[in-house]
Amino acid sequence: MWELVHDLSVAVLFCFFLITFVAQAFRVQGTSMLPLLEDSERIIVNKFVYRFQPIDRGDVVVFWYPKDPSVSFIKRVVGVPGDTVELRRGALFVNGRRVEEDYVRAQFNDSESYEAVQVPKGYYYVLGDHRNSSNDSRNWGEVPEKYIYGKAVFRFWPLGKIGLIR
Repeated sequence: MWELVHDLSVAVLFCFFLITFVAQAFRVQGTSMLPLLEDSERIIVNKFVYRFQPIDRGDVVVFWYPKDPSVSFIKRVVGVPGDTVELRRGALFVNGRRVEEDYVRAQFNDSESYEAVQVPKGYYYVLGDHRNSSNDSRNWGEVPEKYIYGKAVFRFWPLGKIGLIR
């Protein structure tokens, strides 16, 4: 009996540390990341990667929603600390240069313009790939780095779409 309790305790501890510090399964909710990610897809979030490398433009990150930190969001980083981010009639400009966003489909882009924003130190500017249907930094501002807890790296459900997330 003692061996069973010991083995079960070790397994539970291992899973706790794995989920807390290394990787976690995450269910996508909503359509803000279409066409990359669809509602109810299941992904793996790498919670370890940002301990060794910086958060980069283009990363798809999972973070605590700044207005309600009990809720998780998933978006794409388009501006890092020090960047100036601007949207002109739906086109993204970072530091005055237009960014080609092949991940945003024409029918998902809006034609709105947003004034240039300087991303402060310790913050990131995030946008959904489905701009017409995304609650993102255009609405509530930048995300504090401490709220970003992982990078979306792998889709495991549905099985027909299994693979790396780019």
